This record gives sequence, structure tokens and C-alpha cells, in this order.
Amino acid sequence: MSLVHVYMDGSVLVAHGGTEMGQGLHTKMAQIAAETLDVPLSTIFISETATNTAANTSPTAASASSDLNGYAVYNACKVLADRLRPYRERMHDASFATIAKTAYLDRVKLSEAGHYATPDIGFSWAENSGLLYFYFTQGVALAEVELDVLTGSHTTRRVDIIMDVGRSLNKAIDIGQIEGAFAQGQGWCTTEEFLYSPATGRLLTQGPGNYKIPSALDIPRDLRVSLMEPEQPNALKTIFSSKGIGEPPLFLGASVFFALRDAVMAARKNNDAKSPLHMECPATAEVLRMACEDDIVELTRIPHEQRQGVPFAVRI
Repeated sequence: MSLVHVYMDGSVLVAHGGTEMGQGLHTKMAQIAAETLDVPLSTIFISETATNTAANTSPTAASASSDLNGYAVYNACKVLADRLRPYRERMHDASFATIAKTAYLDRVKLSEAGHYATPDIGFSWAENSGLLYFYFTQGVALAEVELDVLTGSHTTRRVDIIMDVGRSLNKAIDIGQIEGAFAQGQGWCTTEEFLYSPATGRLLTQGPGNYKIPSALDIPRDLRVSLMEPEQPNALKTIFSSKGIGEPPLFLGASVFFALRDAVMAARKNNDAKSPLHMECPATAEVLRMACEDDIVELTRIPHEQRQGVPFAVRI
């Protein structure tokens, strides 16, 4: 859902149904409006999301906001551009403000609402047929890590990512979204651990003191992101053939987990470990250190018959 107003001074006010939360959605909507109306980006203004201007909106979730709201903005701007086309053809050298004022004096409607519904989707679980998603997004990540086998701490030295985003609406925003999603996925795989009290069932890892999200020192020292250019740039039936990019890169953070697993296997081979490797996510420093299976680890093991009481925390 969108609502677009063209004013006599040449400015354009755009309201849409998406919520800006730092992901650059307003910027992309302004770009779409400027491109469709063929006006400078500086003349586009975004109204904060409210139900009195954009009612019955879809949630800003599932990396679909640019698709849904972008096409709604495009549809509204396309109608306005078509209304103003005769004036532009007649007034070649006039500014957009002059064109808008002339159209207003001719009593042309300079406001328009836009709507968009994703086409062709609909899946029948009973018949196992149809399209569950309009398109798919792919990505590949390669991680290089360094593991301290005595402490279990690690450093992510370098990560290379290539991501399929279709025709990017804004490469700077999309690269930032990929970097952020990767860092979130890396934290999920390496530091963000849930520990519960076996006595009370209470979650012990609450707050930043106990629940460790990635810090500036956890992200890769060298992070390289590339966007894959489509071979057929106009083949995708989305807004300007782009793809949603907020959440898909998250699982690429698992590349760090599997790189650490390879490092642990190399350490175990060097230590001549015989037991099978069982390593669960997240790969915290404790998990990595114990998985290396050396003489120090063997000294810390408590025989089953000597164990007493209940553990302080249970890992889930």
C-alpha cells in the first residue's frame, strides 16, 4: 500500500506501508519514486508509516518489504507520471514544479494510491502443487578462521561472500544488509548460547552480561562482499528485478562454524584423538576447547560414578 502526493513546488511526498528500522527501506522507496517520476532524489520526501495514510499493510518482515511497498510506490507513481506526460511533452524545458503547477491549474489529480499483491503464489499442501515463494535467493560464503587450541578462542580472519540480489536497488544498502545478517548468523553459530538452570528451569543467559552477541572483535578481520549480476537482468518480475536481502544471508554465518569444525578436526588428528567428533552449535570457546581432545581435556573428565548432584546449567 502506498500514497503519493505531488505538490506545486515540485516536491513529492511518499507514504508507504513499510517500517523503517535502519534497513534502508525509506531510501529505496524514495529512489523508486524518483526513478518512476523522473525527478531528482532530493525532491522526494518520505512520510513516516502510519495507518491513516497507508492502511491494512503487511508486516515489515520476511525480507519482503522492498518487494511489496516498492511496487506499490511504483504503481502510484506510474499513474502520476502518465497524467503528467502530456504536460512534459508540451513543456519541454519547464521544471517539474512548473509542470506540476500547470497540471494543478488544469484540475489534474496530483495524488494517487498504489497497491501491489505478489502474483502467482499459492501452494496446495494437499495436492503438493503450486508456488510457495515467488523467487529464491542464493548465496555462498567461504570463511577462514584461526583457532587457539589451548583456550578455544578463535579469530575469523577472512570471509568472502557472493550473494544473488537480482538487480540491486541500492548496492550500498544491500551490502550493508548482507554484512549485518552474516554477523548475526555468525553470532548464532559461535557465541549465542542458551543455558538453563536444571533446578528451576530458568534461563540463565539473560542480558548482554551472559548472552554473548557478536562484538566488533568477533566479525571477520577481512570481510568481502560481492553482488552477483544477473545474466537476464529483466527476467525477474519484481520491482526493477530486485530481490529481498534482509534475512537470506544469515545462514551464511554457519560457514564460520564449519570452518571451526575443520580446525578442530585438524587439532584432533594432531592429538591422535580416537573418539567420534560431536560438535553442536553454537561453537563457544568451551565447546571448541573440549572438542580438541588432548591430554588436558582428559584430566578434566569426571568418571560417571564420581559425579554428584546436578550441574549448574544445562545447555539446550
